[in-house]
Formats: sequence, C-alpha cells, structure tokens
Amino acid sequence: MKLSDIFFGVDYEVIKGNENIDVGEIQYDSRKVKNGDLFVCIKGYKTDGHKYVESAYKNGAAVIVCSENLKNLPDCTVIKVKDSRKALSVMSSNYYGNPSSKMKVIGVTGTNGKTTCTFMIKSILEEAGYKVGIVGTIANYIGDRKLHSDRTTPESLELQKLFKDMVDSKVDYCVMETSSHSLYLDRVYGVKFSEAVFTNLTRDHLDFHKTFENYYKAKLILFQNTLNSIVNIDDTYGSRIYEDAKGNKITYAIEKSADLKASNLNMHSRGVDFDLTYKGEKKHINLNIPGKYNVMNALGSIGACINEGISMDTIKSGLEKMLSVPGRCEIVTQKYNLGYEVIVDYAHTPDGLENILKTVREFTKGRLIAVYGCGGDRDNTKRPIMGNIGTKLSDFAIITSDNPRTEDPMHIIDEVVSGIKTDNYIVIENRREAIKKAMEIAKQGDVIVIAGKGHEDYQILKDRTIHFDEREIVDDIVKELKNEKKGV
Repeated sequence: MKLSDIFFGVDYEVIKGNENIDVGEIQYDSRKVKNGDLFVCIKGYKTDGHKYVESAYKNGAAVIVCSENLKNLPDCTVIKVKDSRKALSVMSSNYYGNPSSKMKVIGVTGTNGKTTCTFMIKSILEEAGYKVGIVGTIANYIGDRKLHSDRTTPESLELQKLFKDMVDSKVDYCVMETSSHSLYLDRVYGVKFSEAVFTNLTRDHLDFHKTFENYYKAKLILFQNTLNSIVNIDDTYGSRIYEDAKGNKITYAIEKSADLKASNLNMHSRGVDFDLTYKGEKKHINLNIPGKYNVMNALGSIGACINEGISMDTIKSGLEKMLSVPGRCEIVTQKYNLGYEVIVDYAHTPDGLENILKTVREFTKGRLIAVYGCGGDRDNTKRPIMGNIGTKLSDFAIITSDNPRTEDPMHIIDEVVSGIKTDNYIVIENRREAIKKAMEIAKQGDVIVIAGKGHEDYQILKDRTIHFDEREIVDDIVKELKNEKKGV
C-alpha cells in the first residue's frame, strides 16, 4: 500500500526518505517486522518502541514512524508524528479500508456490566435480523463465530483488522466493550460511535489511572465521540456524564425519574421480571439472568436499540431469548440435584462483589457461601475493601487466590484479610481446594458464589499460566465428592 495513503488524515513530517513508496504491513512490535514493513514506535508504560528502532530496521523495516527525535537515523524512510498512538489508530484504519465506517459501532463503558450489555444488545439486534459482532472481555464474535480475546479492547492495529474481518463477513453492527484503558490509550481513536452506553463508575484500575478523576475523564472520551449517549442516572457519576456528553442523550434508571424506567421488579432464582416504561408505553419483560443490576444492564441495552429504531416488541423478544452470559451470575450446577447451587461470577471489584452477593442473597434459602480473592499486579487498595464486603454480605467466606501473577498469593490474601472485621471466614490459598471445601460444607438450600474469574479458563501464576475453568472444576469436584461418599 502507498505510504502516503496510509498517512491520510495524519499530521506528519518526513525526516528522511520518500513518502511515495509502497510498504508491506504495519507493526508496533519490532519482533514481528518483516522486509518492507512499517514500524511505529509506541511509548508504553513498561517499554518504549523508540528503543527498538535498530531492531526493526535490521528485521527489514522500510519505514520508521517516531514521535521523538532519533539519535541515529536508520537507512530508511523516517517519519515523525506528534502522537504515535493516535497516528497508529488512523493509519491502521486507512490500511484496512476504514472498516468502522462501513458498519454501525455501539460502545459500552463502565466499571461493571459491559459484557452483559454487549450480549443483550447482540441478542436484540439479532432478533431484529441483523448480523452482529462483539469486541469484549470473554471473546470476540463475528456472528456466531467465537474468536480468542487477549484484552477487553485490542490495540488499534488489531482492532481495525477485526473490524475489517467483520465487514468482510457482512456484519451490520459491532457492539464493543470500550475499556478506560482503550479510551485513554487511543485504541479507539477515530472510531465514530453510533451509540454509547454508560453503566456505572466505581473503584477500579486506579493502579493505571492513579486518580478517580483520571478514570472518569478516560470514560468520558467515549461520550464525546458518539451520536447518541445512553446514561444510567441512578449511578453517582451518571448525571456528570450526562452533562459532559455530546450529541443526543437519553437516561435510564430504576430509582430516579428517567426516559427509560424500570418498575415492579420481581426477583427469583432463575431471573427477574419488571415493567419497562418509555414515552408512555409499557412492556413487561422477563430476564433469564437474576439481579437488579441486570435490570439496569437491560435498560442501557434497550436505550441503544431504541435509538437504532428497534421496536419494543423485538426488544422484549430479544432480551427474553437470551438465557445467560458466560461467567456472569452463571449457575453451573443446574444439571445436578445437589440440594445447593454453585454460581460463577466475574465480580472482581468491590462494587461487583457487593452486587452479586446482594443479588444471590435475595433467592438464597439457606446459607450464602462466598469464595473469592483478588488479582495480583492490580489496584491493591480494593483488597481490604473486598475482604470486608465479602464477609459482611455472606454467611461464610473462603478467602483464596485469584490470578496472583507476579505477586506472592499469600501477600495478596493477607491484604484482603486485613479489611475483614468478622470471624466467619477461613483462608485456603489453593483455589481448587477452596472451591472443594465450599462444596463439602454446603447443605440443602445453600448457594455458593465463586467470584473473581467468571468466564476465564486459566489462572496466571508467577512462572506460568495454567488451565483453570471453574465450570470443569465444579464438575470434577461433584464426581469426587460422590465417589468419596461411596467410598471409592
């Protein structure tokens, strides 16, 4: 592709060489550079791409794109830009034919609820006859085809390639979880959103953003780059988002007066039903996922689809056909007659843990048993808070390891325990053994919530990543306990 075409819309300066040349692929990892490729120097938090210019050139780079002055210019074309992250996003879009402009893009952001909202919107749009792609935490989807996902929102180069694959597959809508990292790091820079949904804002990612104000401002970026904003005004930060957002805006709530309003909630063990009111029209909706917060997720999803011209009847049908979201209040013992239930949930923030435990408490007849920990190399200020919440809202808690990453698991656990003010807990570092202990002590009517990992099928330890799917583990433990009971 012509270098000048790749740089369309980018403010740049040719330091050396010729912009009227053909290049191969765009790379920001020098190890992936091949002969004739273009290498973009990205400044990260752990390393700086400018350090790898020589490596990229030796691997065959025909063009180096930098944002700083290079001490030693390689013998190839060198182009300087003001912001290499923004440049990479625009260049990637140009390279892949500006795919996001060929379909409608719906973004969902917030601390919690992003994944559930994307699945709800997908279900509604598919009910309306559209082909839908998802970019998200669990996986990326092109229609029914599931693709592996390494992070909530990919780097701009991979994201634009995914957009192109969606367009090539005749996708009408891309619904994407839009993380604060992706917004702050310009991974979605230049993408024009048709709809943007705000779910909530609570403590998370302060290891990255440092302050809550920075976290808020990162989220706000989405609402300044969308045609329509759908805002949860029951959330503390919702009113502020509403005031700061650009374009058309609609609100949703359960407690406050709003454009989209849910009332008469009826919670039960297999879901929740409620009355939806919008512009004087009322619909009764029955969700197959329990929890008041999932009613909120439904409202945000409904708002986006109303703006896209979907009828209320289709919205109702699409929501009611969705049976579950992987790792989101997912009951994994439905096929057994154990007398108790085991629920897997991705809750890994104080607010998320509080929501899932309060939700499950509403339909728990016996004891509520919580199994949870905190991830390593992440915001450690939330650890004692989660320690307190988990023990306060459950009858019994087992504090265990999550994804310790490079940290000592027991150090993390000690920080979780430091916030506990009761004695209704034990510590079992090994997560599998913690789950087994919970199932061993569970009685008729009890519910076990395993929080923190949800859909994840791995555990990240200091020196390796191991397969760890809690659905499989629960199945294995059910068999083990049956065999132990039989004396096998």
